[in-house]
Amino acid sequence: MLRKGLLGALAFVITLVFGMQAMAAGTIKIGVQAPITGKFASEGQSIDKSVRLIAKQWNAKGGVLGKKIEVITCDDEGKAVKAAICARQLVDKGVLAVIGSYTSTCAEAAEAIYYKAGVLQTSDGTSDTLVKHGYWTFFRNSSPNSAEAAFTAEFFIKKQHYKRIATISDYSTFSTDLTNTVIKDIKKLGGNIVYSGKITSGAQNFTPILTKIKSFNPDVIYFGGYYTDGGLIKAQMKQLGMKADFVGGDSNDNPEFIKLAGKAAVGTYLVNVPLPEMLPYDAAKNFLKAYKEAYHETPASIWTLFNVDGLRAILYSIQQTKSTNTKKIADYMHNKLKNYPGITGPLEWAANGERVGSAYMAYRIGDDLKYHIVYKH
Repeated sequence: MLRKGLLGALAFVITLVFGMQAMAAGTIKIGVQAPITGKFASEGQSIDKSVRLIAKQWNAKGGVLGKKIEVITCDDEGKAVKAAICARQLVDKGVLAVIGSYTSTCAEAAEAIYYKAGVLQTSDGTSDTLVKHGYWTFFRNSSPNSAEAAFTAEFFIKKQHYKRIATISDYSTFSTDLTNTVIKDIKKLGGNIVYSGKITSGAQNFTPILTKIKSFNPDVIYFGGYYTDGGLIKAQMKQLGMKADFVGGDSNDNPEFIKLAGKAAVGTYLVNVPLPEMLPYDAAKNFLKAYKEAYHETPASIWTLFNVDGLRAILYSIQQTKSTNTKKIADYMHNKLKNYPGITGPLEWAANGERVGSAYMAYRIGDDLKYHIVYKH
């Protein structure tokens, strides 16, 4: 018993010493949980670069509350199991907030861990389930699947007048949730779903399901998965001589989609919020300029900018509350942060962590392989 008591006291002293050293270092630790490697690496790396750019900008001006911002990155590879491991590692390293992850599946796999630890989390994940847990630590920095689905259904029925609609999703939380909601909203408007099926993401060969869909003679195929599969699906549609339109959900909005689809990308429709270069805000123009100067490239997609906005809002809230108490910061973000000038537009959150407001558009990839707006509210 005496030995156990001495060991416990020693552990307490070690924890206290390390804690005092961390305070003395004067850093505020921000975690990045994102797919740095794997099939979504371009998105994850862009998010990581952006967070580090913002941290560098703030540190150049003295940091926040007189403390430097330290960025700690964990690669979740776009996998749920790895996401949970990353969450535990980042919590153990003493992060105050985490930016990520890119996918809803990974964001949700980490949510409960951050909640139990009192660590703030902001993600571009769009699955509606992300805010249903009621965690005060979670803030969605993008718009939910439900908002995108309502817009998509309106585009299909009121603008394009599609009569025979086929849908494809993968098995991820995000894709399943988005596609099911799109189907529901299309039916609400009187639309006709002739086929609905699923693919295994990363399978490469989608000709079996496309051949089956072709027999239903659809006007359009809607794909609610990711660009890594969407580009191949569009290319294989052309190989099969399919005349149906292809409409991709927001996660098909990535330059890699065009690389994978090749010339077949022409005529593709994509539904998403405004492209980075179309954002009219000064904050957006300044950030895009700084990013290009720092990395000699443009951000991977709009999702990078959503994540940057989540970080900027957290840092601003720390500054306004003059506190690193995450409960105080979250209360400020829920109740007092109104119309903060974000890169992607004014920032404000509802009590459940849902971002207030959305602005979707439909784009068509033209012969010039550039996006052209064809429909917006």
